[in-house]
Amino acid sequence: MKIIVAITAASGAIYTRLLLEELLRSEHIERIALIFSDKARSVASAEGVELPLDNECITLYDNNDMFASPASGSARWDAMVVIPSSVGTVGRVASGISQTLIERAADVMLKERRRLVFVVRETPLSLIHLRNMTTLTEAGAVILPASPSFYSQPRDIEQLCRTVVERAVSLIGIDAPHYEWGNE
Repeated sequence: MKIIVAITAASGAIYTRLLLEELLRSEHIERIALIFSDKARSVASAEGVELPLDNECITLYDNNDMFASPASGSARWDAMVVIPSSVGTVGRVASGISQTLIERAADVMLKERRRLVFVVRETPLSLIHLRNMTTLTEAGAVILPASPSFYSQPRDIEQLCRTVVERAVSLIGIDAPHYEWGNE
């Protein structure tokens, strides 16, 4: 599979790191396109998160490069995860605005009816945010709030965050080990 991972300036770069690590472990992953919004690197750095960027499966794309392959449906990327996603990114994509590669790639996923997951990291949510998420859901995207689960009794923050990442991986169609209710 060819997966696009976009990281915006919302807090929660640990989710991106855990997702990339999980994707890189999967035998189903052929390529990962990684796109940072303008401020995402600054937020990840402020949070002390280092991403596994030195892997041959990962190709970094400039968010201003509208000629990059994630901008075209003919490049046939299989799925996209925006993790963490700001509500600003959600709003622009819901409005059909494609001024950056992240926004255009998400627009391509919607128009091509491919899997698109927004791991929204914002709280509380205004009515505008909720309406934008409804619009994206009606268009075929999945809104996955970065709300970790406690069923598995995680021992630390990383395990807690992993519960969200496991959901994202599952939603894009990758079979990977994860906690299942009732299979303790």
